Amino acid sequence: MALPAMMSAFAQAWTATHAMDGMARQPEAAGEIRNSLFLPLAFMEALTLFSFVIALLLWLKI
Repeated sequence: MALPAMMSAFAQAWTATHAMDGMARQPEAAGEIRNSLFLPLAFMEALTLFSFVIALLLWLKI
């Protein structure tokens, strides 16, 4: 469980870092960049939650 959570945190940080770089380079596009950032972050978080559910199911042997 720790590995998927760690990789998800790394991916989210990497994505946010590059989004901030893009906003710093093109401040006029900051709104579009920020809005398009939410969907990938939600997918990354969903994968973390799915891995938690799978780990829980394996632990409970369901």
